[in-house]
Amino acid sequence: MPDFFDRAERSWQLVRASWNVLRSDRELLLLPAASGAAAVALGASFLGLAFEGGVFERVQGAMVDHIPLSLYAWIFIWYIVQYFIVFFFNTALVAAALDRLNGGQPTLRDALALAASRTGQIFGYAVISATVGILLHALSERLGIVGRIIEGVVGVAWTAATFLVVPVLVVEDVGPVEAIRRSASLLRRSWGENLIGNGGISFAMSCACGAFGLVGIGGGTIAMQAGNEPLSVLLYAVAFVGILATLLVGSALTAIYTASLYCYAAFGEPPRGFDQNLIRGAFVDRKS
Repeated sequence: MPDFFDRAERSWQLVRASWNVLRSDRELLLLPAASGAAAVALGASFLGLAFEGGVFERVQGAMVDHIPLSLYAWIFIWYIVQYFIVFFFNTALVAAALDRLNGGQPTLRDALALAASRTGQIFGYAVISATVGILLHALSERLGIVGRIIEGVVGVAWTAATFLVVPVLVVEDVGPVEAIRRSASLLRRSWGENLIGNGGISFAMSCACGAFGLVGIGGGTIAMQAGNEPLSVLLYAVAFVGILATLLVGSALTAIYTASLYCYAAFGEPPRGFDQNLIRGAFVDRKS
């Protein structure tokens, strides 16, 4: 139990350290915002095309336990484009974070330019990720509870193994398959299965979203039932803006944390934006 609290404390310290870096360059928040906006636009476009193409009508006409191949084709294409958008902006974000962590003054233009120079690798990685995603989804649909268990276990393993793919693409400029191998190698060698800092960031952001939801949505609902519509609208707006801002901050913090851990795992020391002892404490060796 003491070890658990020590790890939780180190996670919170990493959140604070990442937050200090983010405060010095708030423009980094524009990249996850652009990624989110592009993802929403993409989703709306695909839904519109699916309705126009009659995909959902064919699904409704099929058996409940049998998803037609046409829907899998749509999901696969959507996965590829969606992943490409996310990885593209994540690459730009990690590039800017690495520059900032090493004492530079990154601009959004430079970060986007670097991501554009990695378009081929990003697309290849998007195709690989989409293939893994669609296969896991198919297993989950076809095998029921067993498929969902397989999806969960393999999904967690895949996420852990590919955690450092984006900074590898940024710094080492290798192909997507080699980037996955390199990421998995760095994971095994440096921090094992436990991504302490990333878990701390996720936990902190989840708590913040929960607080906004409780106060904003819960309070707005109570105000609506009490007949106070202006207050209800205000509280709903606060919840929406607060949750959106928290998600943007969480994405940026995760990118900064990922960049810093890559520097330590690949080169043996953290960038100047982090305290070396603090970063070392975030690593959990497989043997420990």
